[in-house]
Amino acid sequence: MGWLFHFKMISRSAFEGFGNVIYPLFFATVAFFVFQAGNGPRTLLYASLGSAVMGMWSSVSTTAGGAMQRERWWGTLELLVAAPRHFALILLPVTLGMATIGLYSFAATLLWGRFLFGVHLSIVHPVLFGLSIVGTVLSFGGLGFLFAVSFVRFRAAWVLGNLFEYPVWLIGGFLVPLFLLPDWVRPISWALAPTWGMNAIREAALGGSPLPDLLLCLGLGALYVALGLAVLERVLSAARKRGALSLS
Repeated sequence: MGWLFHFKMISRSAFEGFGNVIYPLFFATVAFFVFQAGNGPRTLLYASLGSAVMGMWSSVSTTAGGAMQRERWWGTLELLVAAPRHFALILLPVTLGMATIGLYSFAATLLWGRFLFGVHLSIVHPVLFGLSIVGTVLSFGGLGFLFAVSFVRFRAAWVLGNLFEYPVWLIGGFLVPLFLLPDWVRPISWALAPTWGMNAIREAALGGSPLPDLLLCLGLGALYVALGLAVLERVLSAARKRGALSLS
């Protein structure tokens, strides 16, 4: 039975890897078809940038939890937590690594829109555009770290990634402008780094001022990491007092 278990895990990992390649293009295609009826190229450009960030966000919200869940299935999560090196130094690089998958999603989505839908991407501030993308990826990694800490402690917490994936698309203004949403939704969006990362990327591409949005995005990302570290310390402290991790 052991070989069958490992085969299932490998097959699942390969399927998830294939999904990470295909999903961003699927999301982008849907967005392009929906927005193609709009007037002028600016509408498609708006959709192109939004769908590109959608792929970045999906790569963090789902894969960070999947990585921790696989460690639990393989029985190695307790070994990682009990390693001499602080677990945060293991977990944070994992979540940042997952976030960098979003760079592929972003580039692939823009290329997909350029060659299949004729969306011409002209960047007014290319340097700020690049910095906004990097800052957004880092903040996504910070939020992924906070998610991953909850995945480590609670078995069922991995569903949070799936739960938050699609609402953040809407609340973060990836495709729908925030002023179209109800007033009570906007304060929620302000607490999400994806909202400010999306604003910074669009502002840099379209000639606005992305720096305020980028600084807010990075500040929230740092706050997520700080919260994750605080929660992780409490989890590890409680595990030491009980003398058991109970993570497998």
